[in-house]
Order: sequence, then structure tokens, then C-alpha cells
Amino acid sequence: MADDLDWANSADIAKAVASGKTTASAVTEAALARIAKTNPTLNAFTAVTAERARVHAKKVDASDKSKLPLAGVPFAVKNLFDIAGVITVAGSKINRVHPAAKADSPLIARLEAAGAVLVGALNMGEYAYDFTGENVHDGPSRNPHDTTRMSGGSSGGSGTAVGGGMVPLALGSDTNGSIRVPSSLCGIFGLKPTYGRLTRANSFPFVASLDHLGPFARSVRDLALSYDAMQGPDVQDAACVDRGVEPTLASLDKGLSGLRFVTAGGYFKKGASPEALEAVSMVAKALNAAKEIEIPEAARARAAAYIITTTEGAALHLDRLRKQAGDFDPAVRDRLIAGAMVPSTLVVKAQNFRRWYHDRVVELFKDCDAILAPATPTTAPKLGQVMFTLDGVELPVRANLGIFTQPISFIGLPVMAVPVPLKPLPIGVQIICAPWREDIALRIAHALEQMGVCAATQPKF
Repeated sequence: MADDLDWANSADIAKAVASGKTTASAVTEAALARIAKTNPTLNAFTAVTAERARVHAKKVDASDKSKLPLAGVPFAVKNLFDIAGVITVAGSKINRVHPAAKADSPLIARLEAAGAVLVGALNMGEYAYDFTGENVHDGPSRNPHDTTRMSGGSSGGSGTAVGGGMVPLALGSDTNGSIRVPSSLCGIFGLKPTYGRLTRANSFPFVASLDHLGPFARSVRDLALSYDAMQGPDVQDAACVDRGVEPTLASLDKGLSGLRFVTAGGYFKKGASPEALEAVSMVAKALNAAKEIEIPEAARARAAAYIITTTEGAALHLDRLRKQAGDFDPAVRDRLIAGAMVPSTLVVKAQNFRRWYHDRVVELFKDCDAILAPATPTTAPKLGQVMFTLDGVELPVRANLGIFTQPISFIGLPVMAVPVPLKPLPIGVQIICAPWREDIALRIAHALEQMGVCAATQPKF
């Protein structure tokens, strides 16, 4: 089995390792070989932790694998996660002179405790301020379905690595959409949990009040396996809630009985391409979601998210901007400098609006269990593409790939991005749920996967 793992899922790998059909060491060697073969084309990895992976795989092989739900599963992480002995570059030039991290991110430790094997760090947009997957220092991570196109950012390497068959599981971050955008463009599943659900300790921040961490996978079961393994409180992250593990894996097969679905209209239809609308329509039809609702003031929510993002980001990087402005990606630098000049009165207004908006959107879940919306306005743009047309208007690609994700992460709701395998390129749909109801989002996504409506498709490149 270890020789034929390009498209094997985490659950299948763990089952094979636990049964003795293969070993974690053999699976690890196969993953390292795939990375060596494929990464020169896709450019997903910025560091490969081969020796560490081999050591940990041997440890898994010597363990009681019946107690390891992710036994032998290779995974990789966006290079803003701390990996002991590796410099946390966060997609930047500046961080490359920093000392190597002394300890792993807790999420890495939790996945490894479940038997998973870390094989490396992944390309990303500089300091996570990006929707394209194009990095001026490391080059772009390429879309596995068409290597002339974007993977989406800022977790582009995560989307590419999973969508391209390099690893079955990866971690990324989502501040304004950076799990959901790469999931949509690369045709895979992604989970942005509720804000505060997964610890962000030992990861390089972007916007503390908006940052989330979460997994990418090619199956919903794999997301549930990894999400369950990563749950739990952590005093190292002040935003991480003191909430026990709430397993989701066991509820995946409950089906759709008793669940109520609606689609988001208004803002979430304006500017969407025919492909994006078709994908939502296909999912809505499968779920019998006949009702359309309006999410109030979504456009204003996006504007407020921009203000908070750019001002918090500028505050974080102010010293670097003063001393090393020339070492930034110019597109990132200029937006951060602009953020440093935003009046504080606008920030206060944005935060006050945020509370009002949160309460209004949460009220919608009294009458539904999930809201459907496009994940991206279009399929993957071409690498280097600067502008695209949305609703008849020419707009910058970099700023607008997240138009449908920002109003949701702004208030920290849990969201599944599910891939609809349209031709020639896939595109994603958001399944938005009430706070702490990741179980419902995963359950719906699993049902859609079982129906064949949503699926990750193996690319040919």
C-alpha cells in the first residue's frame, strides 16, 4: 500500500498501519518520495523535515497503533506554525534571520500524539496577508488542477500539498478566508473552526482578533479525525476557550434528518461568477435548501474586517516597517503602511459594528442549521493576474478573492469549505453554522460527499 498512496486518505492510511498491512515508516518514505518528485512543479513545501519524520514514524511503529487514530498519516503545516529546529518564516524574508523555533506548535504536538507524522513546512503569502498563494520570496504555490493558476492564499501551500496528492492532511490559518479560498481553488475540503476553538500558540500571528487555525483534507472524515485530535483548551493562547473536546467523528453518519438549510442571497450572489452560483445551486438542490435569506450588512462587515485587519496587522509589524520596509513584499508593505494611518475612530466603529453584526447573524440560526454561500467569487485565476471582472466591474484579484469569506470569519463562525468538482476547474461552497457547531458543518459536508455532490478530484499534471 505504501507504494500507492498518492490519493489515499488519512483514515485509510491509519487503518492500514494499525492492521499491519503497512508501516508508518513505509508510508513516510512514500510521502517523502512524492514530495521530492512533485514539489519542483507545485512549489508547496519550503522545508522538508525528513529525518524528524523518519524518527517519529519509527516511534509510531513501536507503539500501540490501536490507540492512534492518525497512525502513520503524513501531514505538513503552513510555515507560520512553529516546528522545533526550523525557522518560522511566515512567508517573509525578514524572519529568515530569526533563530529556529525551540518548540512545536501545540497543534503539531497533538496530531503527532495521535500518530500523525510531520513531513514539512508549506509555502504561504507573506505574513498571511494574501489571497493568491503567490510569494515574492519563495515563488507561487501552483494550483494542482492547472499549474498556470493560483492556489489561493494565504495558505496556498497547504491547498496545493493536499490537492496535489503530496500529503493527505495539512494545517493552515484563516484570518479573512485563507483556509476557505485555497480549499475552493484547489478543490479540497477545509475547516475553519469557531474562533477560539483551536489553540494558536506557537504560531506567527497576523490579526489576533481574527486569526483561526484549521485543517485541509481530501475527505470530510479526515477533517473530523484531525479536528478531534487538535481540540482542547490551552492557557498559552488567551483566545482559546476553556472548552473540553467535543468529538465530531461519531456524528458524521447521522445524515441530514432534522437539519434546516438556507442559501445566502443579496451580497453573496452579487459578483459571483456563473460557476460559483452553479456550485451553490447544486449543493442547495442536494440539501433541498429552497429558502434564500439575506445576511444583514455583509458588505459593511467586509469593510469593517478590512479596517481591523490592516490596523492590527500594521501594529504588529510597525517596527519592521520602520526598519526594514524594503524587505517586505511591496503589496503587503503598502497595505500595512496604509493601515498604520487609519484613524482610531474608524477602528472603534468597526469593533462596535462587529458586536452588532455578530448578534444579528447568530439570530439567523434560530430558523436554520446551516447557511450556504460561495467560497470564492470565481475559479482559480491565472498566476500573475492582477484584475478580474465581478458583476461587470474590474476589480483587483488579490483583494477580492475573499469577498465571500471575510464577512464570516469577521465574527468567528465555524465554516466548512466543500469542493464542487466542476469542469475544467473545481470551486468551493461555504457551509456556515452557529458557533461551536462544527459537528453539524462536518455532518452536512459528509452527507454531500456521500451523495457525490462534493468531492476532491485527483488532478493530472
